[in-house]
Amino acid sequence: MIAADFFDLPENMPFQDFFRPEARPWEWLPKIKEALSGLVGNIANHELPAGVHIEGEVYLGDSVQLPPYCCIIGPCWIGDRVEIRPSAYIRGNVIIGAGSVIGNSCEYKNALIMEETQTPHFSYVGDSILGSGAHLGAGVILSNLRFDKKNIQVNLDGERLDIGLEKFGAILGDNAEIGCNTALMPGSIVGKGSLIGPNSSFSGYLGGGQVHLGKGGHRKLPLKG
Repeated sequence: MIAADFFDLPENMPFQDFFRPEARPWEWLPKIKEALSGLVGNIANHELPAGVHIEGEVYLGDSVQLPPYCCIIGPCWIGDRVEIRPSAYIRGNVIIGAGSVIGNSCEYKNALIMEETQTPHFSYVGDSILGSGAHLGAGVILSNLRFDKKNIQVNLDGERLDIGLEKFGAILGDNAEIGCNTALMPGSIVGKGSLIGPNSSFSGYLGGGQVHLGKGGHRKLPLKG
């Protein structure tokens, strides 16, 4: 299980040296802070709507859509054509790829979001990586901390592996889809093009091209694209 099985870092993101395709996907999480450590913001080049609060080093790409009200705390890199909706809360160490949607009343921290990725409504995205074209339905929560505060374990080749991270939300491959009001438990990993149905609680690993519908179990489906 390597990062390249789930996604490729878009060429438009200037962080290619930090995210190796042959690494385990969760090994990218601590690299987010490292990649942003030397970031220089460019807020002085942008006119900010009333009610937009920005602090720290924040880079905004061309044609970023800022709402009347949101909070962005750096370091944060936001690519071209990203749409940020009202009351979004971005609270540090976040990379967002071009054409993505950052939803209303959503919270983000230590997250890598690829291109054309949509998190439109009322979600929490912490310590997580979302592949290009991934989509979260309204109210999806990517839980990043175990109830007992112990290290997160992932399902690797049928075995539970302690990966040494206390906080780890989810890995979503390209074009993965999570239904409304679903909670992904810490350390969840979802393959390319896979679907998790609405009103679910999911943990573990769902391979590429599969659908999970709660108690209905898993079944295969054609991969997108």
